[in-house]
Amino acid sequence: MRYSEEEFLPFSRPTVSEEAIAEVVACLRSGWITTGPRVKQFEEALKVYTGGGFALALSSATAGLHLALAALRLLPGDEVITSPMTFAATLNTIVIAGGRPVLVDVEPGTYNIDVTKIEAAITPRTRAVVPVHFAGVPVDLDPLYGLAKKHDLRVIEDAAHAIGTEYKGRRIGAFGDTQVFSFHPNKNITTGEGGAVITTDERLAADVALARFHGMDREAWNRFGKQGSAHYEIVAPGFKYNMMDMQAALGLHQLPALDGFIRRRTELAQRYLERLAAWPQWELPGAPSYPHRPAWHLFAPLLNPEAAGMDRERFMAEMKARNIGTAIHYRAAHLYPYYRDRYGYQVGDFPRAETISERIVSLPLFPMMSDADQDRVIAAMADVFAKA
Repeated sequence: MRYSEEEFLPFSRPTVSEEAIAEVVACLRSGWITTGPRVKQFEEALKVYTGGGFALALSSATAGLHLALAALRLLPGDEVITSPMTFAATLNTIVIAGGRPVLVDVEPGTYNIDVTKIEAAITPRTRAVVPVHFAGVPVDLDPLYGLAKKHDLRVIEDAAHAIGTEYKGRRIGAFGDTQVFSFHPNKNITTGEGGAVITTDERLAADVALARFHGMDREAWNRFGKQGSAHYEIVAPGFKYNMMDMQAALGLHQLPALDGFIRRRTELAQRYLERLAAWPQWELPGAPSYPHRPAWHLFAPLLNPEAAGMDRERFMAEMKARNIGTAIHYRAAHLYPYYRDRYGYQVGDFPRAETISERIVSLPLFPMMSDADQDRVIAAMADVFAKA
């Protein structure tokens, strides 16, 4: 697909095949729309793709983070270490699960948590670490899991950007403790909304399975089928976090296409890196030194305002005037009023994250984007900067 000059080119758009659309239609016609056989199939497919232990589909990655953290049974004052360079849901779910978020600054280039700074943030109250694989670039997991083992900590990987990411030849989800994926429409695969928890911990998996649907000891699929019983027990207070079959119908066709999506995202990212390499207006994303395959969820360079002759807000407005969408991922989380006021975080606490937060811009990147579309983005940026 190619967007014309008159059309608005979004920063992201999901790729949905005709087969996936037909699957959703078939789901609607089946009369079984909520959690049922397609969710079970999708969970099995996730388990096979990631190579993980237990796979639990949910209504969102936020739900997954909440339930995975809740399964740790945090006590008042318990601390969870994470990154300030992330979507607010990472910190929000720590708080909702009863923990106190403790932040560690990030690396330049990858925008991932600086693993070398984590140990200094560990206290006797630390219970877990939540690394964020920013834009689909994996955090350096071997030393992180080494720290977790040394200090008896749990690791809940915020892998919302990282379905299909590989670290040293292994897919995220194939090893470690627990991973949480997102299937939001701007992610590498989508189920409309949705997410999943992958874990090697049988007890954590059981807790998530129970809590995602009201604390019932059986799901609707086990109650309303021919062989099921209409009776159930509430064995714990739970939530309404289940994925629907309608969503899983999309996922069943998205997942087999994921590696192809990543290949195309990689091609586009490499074109950006090559074509923008000599532009003083941009500081381009960096890559870690260890072997990895990034999922390229985002292409998010840093604007150099002095060289660009403008700040980020003006740049984004100029691009929008040229029918090209951009986005911000993200404002550093400790700068939001809630975290600033409740935990006393201040400007200057995490200087790398703050610099990234002030300058980062997500440029258009999605599998259906053509080379011509990307050339249009680059030409528009050249025009914007030339007129500054």
